[in-house]
Amino acid sequence: MVTAAAYAVTSSEGSFEKTTIERRELGPLDVLIEIKYAGICHSDIHTARNEWGSTHYPVVPGHEIAGVVSAVGSDVTTHRVGDRVGVGCFVDSCGECDACRADEEQYCANRVTGTYNAKGRDGEWTQGGYSTHIVVTERFVLSIPDGLELDVAAPLLCAGITLYSPLAHWGAGPGKKVAVIGLGGLGHVGVKIAHAMGAEVTVLSQSLGKKDDGLKFGADHYYATSDPTTFRQLRGEFDLIVNTVSVNLDIDAYLSMLAINGTLVELGLPEKPIEVRAFSLAANRRSLAGSMVGGIAQTQEMLNFCAEHGIGAEIEVISADEIDGAYDRVVGSDVRYRFVIDTATI
Repeated sequence: MVTAAAYAVTSSEGSFEKTTIERRELGPLDVLIEIKYAGICHSDIHTARNEWGSTHYPVVPGHEIAGVVSAVGSDVTTHRVGDRVGVGCFVDSCGECDACRADEEQYCANRVTGTYNAKGRDGEWTQGGYSTHIVVTERFVLSIPDGLELDVAAPLLCAGITLYSPLAHWGAGPGKKVAVIGLGGLGHVGVKIAHAMGAEVTVLSQSLGKKDDGLKFGADHYYATSDPTTFRQLRGEFDLIVNTVSVNLDIDAYLSMLAINGTLVELGLPEKPIEVRAFSLAANRRSLAGSMVGGIAQTQEMLNFCAEHGIGAEIEVISADEIDGAYDRVVGSDVRYRFVIDTATI
């Protein structure tokens, strides 16, 4: 077994504490990664605090992992010692269902294995990136191009692919008008990616407090949704709207902003069911859709795209003993725009 230092939480009300965890022995197709940076995703907070009601304690969160290969199994062909690599939201899938064969492992019909808080096919619970090392099967290890620094690349393994996947699927590009709801940890990356794809990008935020940032990241327009005239002014305007916030919004109001055949994609996970009037969809033949992260192939495509266009997350690097405070700041929207743990401090 491989021993790794880590930060874990043992109850929904508990604080993070330093501990030691065991990683599995390196198999023929496994890669041992020395983790350099781990991003903090809001999903980490939901899990650590058992807000989704499915946490198995103790848990080591973290599925935005960037590091360096320190050892490989005997049959590994895709990665070598010293390679710069990343690990995202899942570390295994069945490999046999239609989704897996289509490189859409995130939708595995036989259950994708999350990077943490998931029971693996070996019966053991997975532990994530708030640690010094992790062992992952080679086909779930991503290559981080040299053009991306590891610290700003880490959040791309979740936030980046969460936005890249729907933007690519629904054809964001030249001639398309794309709106991003929310300029937070997800939204700011979405603005950068949509701009690099060539779309005309608008930020829809509750206030104009981050307007300068939004324009700097590549937005062409920035509107405050707290201003009721915004919805009248932008009626029928957009081909695609991606909603990155996890609160219940007036979806009918946002659907009214879609042009004919436009689509609103839900990326955030609000607490209550989404309510929508049928007429809001029938008018302009609009669609309401959802999206998760992308598959491994598309995640690699995203990393290559971001390296080519100089896209990284806007980050604040913290030490491991600052995790609890960082969680509180994320909940209080007091971060611009993503916390990243320097795992050398573990």
